[in-house]
Amino acid sequence: MLVLAIDTSTPAVTAGVVDVSPDSVRALATRVTVDARAHAEVLTPRIMDCLGDIDAAPVDLDAVVVGVGPGPFTGLRVGMATAAAFADALGLPVHGVCSLDAIAGQVGGDRDLLVVTDARRREVYWARYSRGARVEGPGVVKPTDLESAPSEFIAGSASHVDFFDLSVEPVETPSPEGLATVARAALLAGAEPEPLVPLYLRRPDAVALADRKK
Repeated sequence: MLVLAIDTSTPAVTAGVVDVSPDSVRALATRVTVDARAHAEVLTPRIMDCLGDIDAAPVDLDAVVVGVGPGPFTGLRVGMATAAAFADALGLPVHGVCSLDAIAGQVGGDRDLLVVTDARRREVYWARYSRGARVEGPGVVKPTDLESAPSEFIAGSASHVDFFDLSVEPVETPSPEGLATVARAALLAGAEPEPLVPLYLRRPDAVALADRKK
């Protein structure tokens, strides 16, 4: 099964084409551009680059997977809108997955894991995992207000993992493999996707002038 995987929940604009089978989840092509201000400009060209790398066309895709956050409003919206547009144009199912789950899925294993990504405003988005399953979160909080325990390992934003006294797993952003791993069971079962719902967790930084006066 050929799956397009997209994530724009972090400063990294991530696109990839992944082969999903009962035995494995394997990235065939990946493009990652780290630029928090360029999501809209680079995402679609990176998708087409990935397809070109494997001599495939959009019509060869079987499904789309997209990270739904948590993430900043503008960047997250770009990825989700692009995924929905591709799926609608091609008549494909589009599965949304928590972007923090995708990082945990890439780390793998049964370890007690904390995942953090940059939420700006000196805060982090976070979730906690045990035996591969999310047991707390997602949430948004200042790093000083988030306990390391009972987690033993941490993954996510390189600028924030050192706030915690935990062993670091070097997975900083959601990867195409991680995204597809989270959605794998649904993809292989041909399950009807849930509606795409973004995990903003708070109001956008930019608000209408009328709202500011309230």
